[in-house]
Amino acid sequence: MLKFMQITENRITDGSDAQCPIHLFIIPDEKEKKHLMEERKIDEHTLNSALDPNEPARIEFSVDHTALIFKRPRRYSPTDNFLFGISSVGLFLFKDNLTIVLAEEIPLFEGRQFLRVGSLQDILLRVVYRSIFHFEEHLKVINMCSDDLEKEINTAMENKTLLNLFTLEKSLVYYLNAIGSNGRIIEKLRLNPTKMGLSPEHLELLDDIAIENSQCYEQAKIYSEVLSGLMDARVSVVSNNLNVLMKTLNIIMISLMVPTLWVSIFSMNLVIPFANNTRMFWFVVSTAACLPIIIMLIRKFKKI
Repeated sequence: MLKFMQITENRITDGSDAQCPIHLFIIPDEKEKKHLMEERKIDEHTLNSALDPNEPARIEFSVDHTALIFKRPRRYSPTDNFLFGISSVGLFLFKDNLTIVLAEEIPLFEGRQFLRVGSLQDILLRVVYRSIFHFEEHLKVINMCSDDLEKEINTAMENKTLLNLFTLEKSLVYYLNAIGSNGRIIEKLRLNPTKMGLSPEHLELLDDIAIENSQCYEQAKIYSEVLSGLMDARVSVVSNNLNVLMKTLNIIMISLMVPTLWVSIFSMNLVIPFANNTRMFWFVVSTAACLPIIIMLIRKFKKI
């Protein structure tokens, strides 16, 4: 799907034709891919990289355009089961337009970063800036999910909660790799400002982006280390919960078996003392009822 965007009063608005400076290709079909490769001279491998979530971030300088592949969080849905994925975005900066290739439909120009834009280079940098804030927002969600799962582990008997934590840890590894990959292309942009026509204001914005990306990386690293470091303790908690459950079940079984044995002894077809006493029945029943209470009291005082 192809969308056209334009800059109106320093804001990005919807456009209507190919004369607009921003061309947004969302999940391009074969016809659109052919147009990008033949008409805009975009390399096929670079174009496929913009749609491949496993491709690392990179930047390439060509004669007529600059190709930038960077990473951003994939839109999360409940069906992902705590797996926060990564998607790629392709930015192709030409002299008179900015072509953006997306592998999924996302609100790309939302956020305070786009309240005031002035040029195509400005938009490109702010799209990268927005992806960093998107990572930070997802990291907060991951941390909240981790806290909720930790509370569930205190009473968990199954492996489901642990598997969800392992999935979160896997997501953080992906995020660390993606954020670090973005950091390398940001550094390369800072070293090659003239190739993209960056102004001193753009370089100041790049410095802010580099600092924000570094902080985002450190935050993801801390979350990953904490989650990984406490995983063994959480496994032990689940195992201990299962042991406590088994011990409780054993106490219940003993509490039921001892009265059963007591009643069975007096039910045998043998000559038993006081068998002809009419009060013997109530003695057996009452003592059988008291035995579980005695066992529970022993457990309480002995702290079994």
